[in-house]
Amino acid sequence: MLMQAEGELCVCELVAALGESQPKISRHLAQLRNCGLLQDTRRGQWVYYAIHPQLPAWAASACNAAANAESERLTLLRNNLQAMPDRPACC
Repeated sequence: MLMQAEGELCVCELVAALGESQPKISRHLAQLRNCGLLQDTRRGQWVYYAIHPQLPAWAASACNAAANAESERLTLLRNNLQAMPDRPACC
């Protein structure tokens, strides 16, 4: 949901937003990438993850439904992300 709202995020941003450990988040990102739900892009020392642009329509629809159903949680996660003190510069 957060990735769908923000476009792309690196692991450290997800750690700040979710409050989970870096290894745990990295493991989950790898599984989602291996399933074709995410794509990754390396820029310098950062690897950014985004929803795969060729996601099937049914999967994109499921992501949208989850985001709508969890809008309060999504707002909290976005606030956590915005409060991150040294957020990496994208691009």
